[in-house]
Amino acid sequence: MTRRRPGVSTLAAAALGAFCVLGFAPFNAYFTVWPASTLALAGLFHLWHKAASAREAMRLGFAWGAGCFLFGVSWIYVSLSQFGGMAPPLAAAATLLFCLYLALFPALAGGLFLRWRSKASRDAWLLAGLWTLSEWLRGTLFTGFPWLAVGYSQSPPSPLAGWASVLGVYGVGFVVALIGGFIAGMSATGWRKPGVWTSMILLLGGGALLGRMDWTQPAGAPVTVSLLQGNVPQSLKWDPKRLPLSIDTYLGLARTHPATLTVLPETALPLYFNEVPREVLRGLTRHGDALIGVAVATTSGGYANGAVMLTRELAAAAYTKRHLVPFGEFAPPGFAWFFRFAQIPMSDFTAGAARQEPLNFNGQRIAPNICYEDLFGEELLAALPAATLLVNLSNTAWFGDSLAQPQHLQIAQLRAIETGRVMLRATNTGMTAMVGADGTVVAALPPFVTDALVVQAQGRSGLTPYARWGNLLALLIAIGACLTALRRRDQSL
Repeated sequence: MTRRRPGVSTLAAAALGAFCVLGFAPFNAYFTVWPASTLALAGLFHLWHKAASAREAMRLGFAWGAGCFLFGVSWIYVSLSQFGGMAPPLAAAATLLFCLYLALFPALAGGLFLRWRSKASRDAWLLAGLWTLSEWLRGTLFTGFPWLAVGYSQSPPSPLAGWASVLGVYGVGFVVALIGGFIAGMSATGWRKPGVWTSMILLLGGGALLGRMDWTQPAGAPVTVSLLQGNVPQSLKWDPKRLPLSIDTYLGLARTHPATLTVLPETALPLYFNEVPREVLRGLTRHGDALIGVAVATTSGGYANGAVMLTRELAAAAYTKRHLVPFGEFAPPGFAWFFRFAQIPMSDFTAGAARQEPLNFNGQRIAPNICYEDLFGEELLAALPAATLLVNLSNTAWFGDSLAQPQHLQIAQLRAIETGRVMLRATNTGMTAMVGADGTVVAALPPFVTDALVVQAQGRSGLTPYARWGNLLALLIAIGACLTALRRRDQSL
């Protein structure tokens, strides 16, 4: 009898977690690693099948999560240390603790699987249900952090991307986990399983078929949009002496890249909107309307992270960011001390209202979202069906030259599929891009260049199934899979 070596299996789980990151941008562009996230889950599930106890399965899930998040979101250290002013040892400790917190969710899924599985069955459906519920919980608890949810790894050209229009990113994750569960089961019981192979082919083919369906329709005429990428260094942006650098950069880009709508990224002008000189506003709206990322004062005396729509007559309407970043834009209760160790400008924003009307522009209705807000797909649905275009304004200079930028663009691809809308992205340092309603990247600027991307954007109307139901369908399927597995277990006792 072979002696169990828990240290080896733990290291294998951590390596599989790190391997999972290769399924996400920018690595997913290479065919050889495109299915990495599915195989990484299959490997983890295989280890869970061999685990002797729920405690061992939790340890393996925790190791997998640590490998995934320490590799995949290491850019948090860059933000805290290089740009947040935190001492490197403290930044490293904070990043480590955060990633280990995220690893608790796959650990929870593993422990529950060992407790709930039927001894007579290697239940792929139970694995997929628990995995989906754990990712949804991670994306919800304590304001949520759904970054690296496995569904994001299936952006186009993956055939599974089409499921996002019906089930959203968590539903895509369910399908990925289900296929991983099938593979793990066959690796233990044999590969000659015609029914399992047929199920996987149907999942892949169903996603490809859904990806070809037009759930939404063109609305109005296409509009010319200029997406400005100022590439203003984060270290200089908030220096009052360098204010002319930001202003001159964006005025120059707006002048040389005229469009019906000019979009500036998040906090492009490091001022309150009412402090921006009128000659600057006139320069930005010389050729048409402008959507400007800038802080706006609130009636309560605070300030909000805003996107201000400005006409050529300087009439203004604003969207204010509703989902703020903990420790970056506000201090959670009891954590005000955090800002004694980090110097983060404008770190006490006021959240905007949960429901805000889209902004009117040239026959289109624009629903802005600011930076990290586009991680929360269900929250964007509040603007539908009225909104015809989605626009994301981001300042990813906080994360330097890291995985954060391509990962964030990949997130936007899933949002476009979920809503059936074009997603326009204006960023400070990258990735400034236009994503089509089918999730394909139509055009993008290279990161870390000062330039503008001029595109023709087509507004769209109508609703995808996901836009009607949000995450409800995916959660019901996940819960149903778990309840079915529990009933099977009870019958086998």
